[in-house]
Amino acid sequence: MPQVCIYPKEAAQLTGTGYDAGKRLLQRIRASLDKPARTYVSISEFCHYTGLPEAEVAEALKRS
Repeated sequence: MPQVCIYPKEAAQLTGTGYDAGKRLLQRIRASLDKPARTYVSISEFCHYTGLPEAEVAEALKRS
């Protein structure tokens, strides 16, 4: 089954930042989408916010 949500460690690896920056990025995404804290952020939501191509992100997550 393909991965649907993204975690802080993966957000950090994809953006080349540290774990704390990955957490803050996901918090900003949740805030922009009016999602409650501690809810999952989907890969498509992450890609829409960051502007990264969804296919490339999915491929990078498969490799990690």
